[in-house]
Amino acid sequence: MLVCPCLTILRLVPTLIWINGPNAVGKTQVAHNLHRRLPGSFISDPEHLGFAMRRMLPKPRRMDFRDVPLWRQAVSEMLHLALQGPEDPVIAPMTILDPGLLGELTASARAAGHRVEHVTLLADRTTMIRRIHRRGETSRSFSARQLDRALDVLRAPEFARHLPTDTLSISAVADDVASHTGFTLSPDTSGRLVRQGRQLAVQLRHIRLNA
Repeated sequence: MLVCPCLTILRLVPTLIWINGPNAVGKTQVAHNLHRRLPGSFISDPEHLGFAMRRMLPKPRRMDFRDVPLWRQAVSEMLHLALQGPEDPVIAPMTILDPGLLGELTASARAAGHRVEHVTLLADRTTMIRRIHRRGETSRSFSARQLDRALDVLRAPEFARHLPTDTLSISAVADDVASHTGFTLSPDTSGRLVRQGRQLAVQLRHIRLNA
């Protein structure tokens, strides 16, 4: 069987997979499922840097770190650096509602010739409210208050490729993302209790306190 040389070349180019979507849609869970089933992959979460910067400011002056020019520059550079080694793909799970900002954050990676893939996870409002409550947040939480705007913005063509997740498990979403970005995952043969335990562990590790 003949193999297209262009596919071989693409796989030699390190890939950044940006997983977008509203808060609580499952971005981080999908990122960790991909990472677990893709040896050599790496999760580079831009929020870690953002929350660290916020904690350097007195609480009255803490702002949305997306509005801090230094955060934008640093994320772009850090993603570029993460793509310099053997790790492939580099996975960035984070909600971005501004296509211009997304372009800014991935600019260094693109300029260096890295492959940048973007997918937006979506679900209908009822599903999203259920997921927000499932992770212990109320209808007055930040995720719930931002939900309608996020769903409206992220459905725009600028944020394609769109992936509806209402009826998909975390593993099924990861399978889809991997397939469309040219990667093959190892099978997820874990039992239901093991999968739930892993998802709970990821959720607990990503609780933001006093951010």
